Amino acid sequence: MTTTAQTTAQTTAQTTAQTAAQATAQTPAQPRTAIRSLTADEVAAFRAAVRADLPAAGEPGTSPVHAFVLAHTLADATVRDLAAAEPEPVSVVHLGQDIQIEQPLLPGEDITVGLDVVGARREPKGTRVAVRARLTGEDGTPRAELLTSALLVGAAAIEPFGQIPAPAAPAPSGGAGEPAAAEHRLTPAWIRGYAHASGDLNPIHLDDRAAKDAGFPSVIAHGMSVLALAVEEIADRYADGDVTRVLAVSGRFSAPVVPDVPLRVELAPDADRTLVRFTCRTPSGIAVKSGWARLAGRRP
Repeated sequence: MTTTAQTTAQTTAQTTAQTAAQATAQTPAQPRTAIRSLTADEVAAFRAAVRADLPAAGEPGTSPVHAFVLAHTLADATVRDLAAAEPEPVSVVHLGQDIQIEQPLLPGEDITVGLDVVGARREPKGTRVAVRARLTGEDGTPRAELLTSALLVGAAAIEPFGQIPAPAAPAPSGGAGEPAAAEHRLTPAWIRGYAHASGDLNPIHLDDRAAKDAGFPSVIAHGMSVLALAVEEIADRYADGDVTRVLAVSGRFSAPVVPDVPLRVELAPDADRTLVRFTCRTPSGIAVKSGWARLAGRRP
């Protein structure tokens, strides 16, 4: 005969086991917010770092990539917290980035970053996650929306949920324009400059040993630094140097860029110069693929 004490003990044991099982599988992260101040010095330093081997910017203004800089710390912490239940530390690989600017980011204001993890999907090498960030100004006006895709290598404890959005490029306007290309060589000093200007001090960008431990031949450039460089080239050629006319930018990161090798930025505008598709490649292959930027018309 089962006693009351035995029944209670069995129930407690079952509950404990269920709780432990639930704790082992990570569930979706709760929305998070943070407030970031945007200063004129930060805006200028970021663009100067990206343009270190280009002429000084002809027009002031905040790069659309600075929206990612403002959101990155919160996004990185959120993604790593998702993997807290993994038995071993996981590495985070940035797969793709979409940025849409609603209104130019203005120095001197506090920006609220609101962040959600909108989906997670199991893949052979780990778990792919999608993170959406919304940036708003002090008056609550939307400033930017970002969608980040990342792979948590080796992660298997995250329960799949939600969707992994795949934004499509806008349609070109007026047929094809005249293609162009620019070639750069990113030096270790250039990569360090971007690291400090962006606040992304991951050792794989700064220390050869850390990069080699992670499986790279040497330090590598930030994927977002290559995207930011493409934005500056696009602004110079198709927006009269006004980077605030770049209203949206998107790219998929397919291979690392190491220092001191040719980096070719290939640009394919439409006839109206409102959409520029781009590819960034090195002798080893394509580094940024499926890139595009949407531009506003010339301002009066």
